[in-house]
Amino acid sequence: MKIKNKDIRKMSTQEQNNKLLELKKDLIKINAQIAAGTVPENPGNVKNVKKTVARIITIMAETKMEEKKKTNA
Repeated sequence: MKIKNKDIRKMSTQEQNNKLLELKKDLIKINAQIAAGTVPENPGNVKNVKKTVARIITIMAETKMEEKKKTNA
């Protein structure tokens, strides 16, 4: 599940947190399937989920830095 950066930036903080939680649950589920020896439904999806999680975390950090700069200025 790939989400574009502009779509993530449009989300509110709560929506970003919810999406991050949902993706992390999916990743745990996929990793459990791999550990059990079964093939996941879509093996290529693992890479996309990891990248999307990283995108959300990065954008959330950028947003925090911008807010911090505004309060200090």
